Amino acid sequence: MSKQDTMQDETIDAAQTEPEIGTEAVETDAQPAELEQLRGERDQLKDRLARLQAEFDNARKREIKERQDARDYAVQGAIDPFLGVMDNFQLALKADGSAEQLRTGVELILKQMEEALRGLQVQPVETVGAQFDPRIHEALGSIETVEHPDHQVLEEIRRGYKLRDKLLRPALVRIAVNPAQKSE
Repeated sequence: MSKQDTMQDETIDAAQTEPEIGTEAVETDAQPAELEQLRGERDQLKDRLARLQAEFDNARKREIKERQDARDYAVQGAIDPFLGVMDNFQLALKADGSAEQLRTGVELILKQMEEALRGLQVQPVETVGAQFDPRIHEALGSIETVEHPDHQVLEEIRRGYKLRDKLLRPALVRIAVNPAQKSE
């Protein structure tokens, strides 16, 4: 080999080794920078996650408080009409009147109570004179009669109530049993 060929081979060898050295140097320099970038992204994601968790906890606590406030408001709205009724009962107990005056007072209080229930959309269940309906009536007994149709409600023992279309409690009633209609 000539001196020139040897130099060319050395140059080629050096060129082949230099990029490897240069590449390693670039990769070595790039790794810490990339590592720092990844650490920064990780820290940002951790911070974002912590903030989102705090926001979620705050939203959950706020929702629980709002739900409790709504319940309290609803209960307050339901109780408010009955406070006047209680006041009138207390006045009736303190009153020195005759039995007839006391009865009249209690009847007025009952009307006030019914009005309070109506304000809450609570309606009494239809009973006396209506046909027995096991969905809204509960029969406590029967009265044998030929004057009324079979299964007609004759007596209300305890009033039943509905809130709009939902039954709160059934009416306790006595119903007619007409033997003449049964045999027909």
